[in-house]
Amino acid sequence: MGGQMDQRTALLLLAGGGSVYVAFEHPSFGTALLVGVGVVTLLHLLLKDH
Repeated sequence: MGGQMDQRTALLLLAGGGSVYVAFEHPSFGTALLVGVGVVTLLHLLLKDH
């Protein structure tokens, strides 16, 4: 990788960070950590074969 972030990693970090931010701003969406981890895990599983 040479110190550079690939597109999949950037997408996972962006989606997780965005999910955590939304959950903090709107607590009715659930616990921020759970939402962030859930989105990152789902994307990781979907993009694992690519």
